[in-house]
Amino acid sequence: QIGPVAYRQWRADSHCNLVHGYALSFHFEFESDTLDVRNWVMDFGGLKEFKQWAEYMFDHTLLVAEDDPELQLFLNMPKNVADLRVVPAVGCERFAEMAYKKMAELLDKSEKAGTLLNPTVCVKSVEVFEHGANSAIYEG
Repeated sequence: QIGPVAYRQWRADSHCNLVHGYALSFHFEFESDTLDVRNWVMDFGGLKEFKQWAEYMFDHTLLVAEDDPELQLFLNMPKNVADLRVVPAVGCERFAEMAYKKMAELLDKSEKAGTLLNPTVCVKSVEVFEHGANSAIYEG
């Protein structure tokens, strides 16, 4: 679990168009053609770089969509008001997509560096939970 993170879905016709927040949870599914020498698909100890990125993006931050009509307001806030991240889009679905792409990038980087313990592993899907009753899945 990471967060809380605050954002608003400015296009929503509900209270979701106001800044609100959640502590996000991530569920990854990995797949591979083979197992590594320990009979694992993925060494979960190798996820530290993803965790650092996720904390940077989603831990006590404010995410604002780059097309938010109030973007300039957020950009003009004093730096001590919010730890702002401007992203292409917000929402559970988009956060799942962002996490998927980051994990795929990290796996590719590790494979090229020769540090990936199972070179055939890839991320299959990412599910992001805003809370127990709401989640979204992104599959590549």
